[in-house]
Amino acid sequence: MTNHVLVPVDDSERSTKALEFVFEEFPNARITALHVIDPADFYAATGVDGGAMANYEQIRENHERQAKKILKRAHEQAAERGLEGRFETDEILGGVSRSIVEYTEEHDVDHVVIGSHGRTGASRILLGSVAETVARRSPVPVTIVR
Repeated sequence: MTNHVLVPVDDSERSTKALEFVFEEFPNARITALHVIDPADFYAATGVDGGAMANYEQIRENHERQAKKILKRAHEQAAERGLEGRFETDEILGGVSRSIVEYTEEHDVDHVVIGSHGRTGASRILLGSVAETVARRSPVPVTIVR
């Protein structure tokens, strides 16, 4: 029996579908929607020149604001289904795949449901797939929603 389901969320349609899947397939489980803020995104946006670090704090704050919006939307989806009592959200900072797996280990998660992003070709080979990495490294079952 699944008691605690983790759903990593971002602003993608696949993530929304994963959350809806959990609402349907795990009607009695505790559900956690998790958003991971990747600090590598800050550096990618700032570049490496000396003046870029002045923008780092602003970029971090923008990512945190976006995370709060994403988690608020997830909470609203749960509320529409009357699931407030068993639905929670969390936000962490770190590498996405690694953070999801570590969160799973540290928070007694029984199952992970994650949306795929459907990358193809060179971008998939170069960037890898968060869903695929989580599925390979997770200590619990993982469902990938397309």
